[in-house]
Amino acid sequence: MFDDIAPSYDAFNHLTSMGIDKSWRRKALSLAKGPSVLDVACGTGDFAIAAAKARPEWNVTGIDLSAGMLEVMARKVEAEGLGNRVRSVQGDCTASAFADCTFDSVTVAFGVRNFEDREKGLREILRVLKPGGRFVMLELGVPSWQPAQWLYGLYFRHVMPLIGGRMSRNKSAYRYLPASVLAFPGKKEWLATMERCGFTDCTHRSLTFGICRLYAGARPHVSQTT
Repeated sequence: MFDDIAPSYDAFNHLTSMGIDKSWRRKALSLAKGPSVLDVACGTGDFAIAAAKARPEWNVTGIDLSAGMLEVMARKVEAEGLGNRVRSVQGDCTASAFADCTFDSVTVAFGVRNFEDREKGLREILRVLKPGGRFVMLELGVPSWQPAQWLYGLYFRHVMPLIGGRMSRNKSAYRYLPASVLAFPGKKEWLATMERCGFTDCTHRSLTFGICRLYAGARPHVSQTT
């Protein structure tokens, strides 16, 4: 599915979010620390590239299962002249080959809801973080304000799949998107899941009326992964 939509993925995201997704990434970036950063479910590399451009001292590794997404990312990295500081790896982010305690930060932008086993994914992120390292994630959500919730539901269930289907010629992928967002746990449940998987200092911030959720946590300085 993600290979099919890769060529139109960036254009669709920026069009349907009216560019607000860029400000969400900037806010997430402000919570991360370097110099070694892993971007999980990196897709076409928007967050990895933004991180490298904003922080010249950082080295960013992206990991994703989709070869199609990583091909788009590689072209973007080359165009930005960032090949010496941004690299990508095709692989399963819930069972990676990275050594323990490798990264100062791990970021995920709109990818956690696609994990087949979310708790396994969180524990893997914890494993590759250095003690004291930061975990920062963005995920789409449902607005809490009732009028915005109604309008968002209408747009999300009907308008967005229509636009995405026409742009990518894969209607099923954009029917999956709203279903996966609506099925994702609420903030209290997700914060509890993060803590259960071993993260400390877990926080949540609602962005743009709750359309986007910004979560952060840390690996304890002395920690036993579970």
